[in-house]
Amino acid sequence: MRLLFIGDIVGRAGRDIVLERLPHLRRDWKLDFVVVNGENAAGGFGITEAICSEVLEAGADCVTLGNHAWDQKEALVFIERESRLIRPLNYPAGTPGRGANLFEAQSGERVLVMNAMGRVFMDPMDDPFAGVERELNACPLGMGCDAVIVDMHCETTSEKYAMGHFCDGRASLVVGTHTHVPTADAQVLPQGTAYLTDAGMTGDYDSVIGMDKGEPLQRFTRKISSGRFEPALGPATLCGVAVETDPRTGLALWVAPVRLGGRLAEAVPAAWV
Repeated sequence: MRLLFIGDIVGRAGRDIVLERLPHLRRDWKLDFVVVNGENAAGGFGITEAICSEVLEAGADCVTLGNHAWDQKEALVFIERESRLIRPLNYPAGTPGRGANLFEAQSGERVLVMNAMGRVFMDPMDDPFAGVERELNACPLGMGCDAVIVDMHCETTSEKYAMGHFCDGRASLVVGTHTHVPTADAQVLPQGTAYLTDAGMTGDYDSVIGMDKGEPLQRFTRKISSGRFEPALGPATLCGVAVETDPRTGLALWVAPVRLGGRLAEAVPAAWV
């Protein structure tokens, strides 16, 4: 199966490149399943129903979230009726929406997608490892589904690596989100799980992690806020990770970073072009 995960969309610049590029990538790379992290898609903070619908119509099969899941309050309502929008599974019991869901790919194969949020340097949450364990046990790779994708949304590289090894041999892909910087450690772990510490953001890299430089610089240099953060609006880079899985096991045959457009050096999966 051919899987594509696209890292955190930040604002209009990030949305525009996804809406422009994803339909062509879906066709040219013959993608079976696409996941997009959209937690910063609405002005850099949260997601709206209209934006979620645009991303899904452009070719995403599923949209994951993170610590900004509820910044747009309408998400608390429409997430209940949009089964393709996945929030972190370790929010407290009773939180609207779902933290994992089983989808059918265009090929007819079943893909389990889950979203977990880290706890180091982030808001206190339920244990992400216990939550992921429950989902893996409920729908094991090779039995309940043909592929498993884990979006680990957290601050520290160590917590992301720990989740990768925790899932090794039981997931097709564990990919980190949240820090908005693509890492160079794409690899297949010893037992067959594809791993990348951070997919990077899909947004304007002439910025401070997607935000217009003025306000962050003001706060760092003068410790004074002069306004709210606003997303940078220059040409965006679409960042993510591509994975091809073994049809017999659902584990990864290979993994490769994806970077298209904008300021960063281009990276495409050689096997697909």
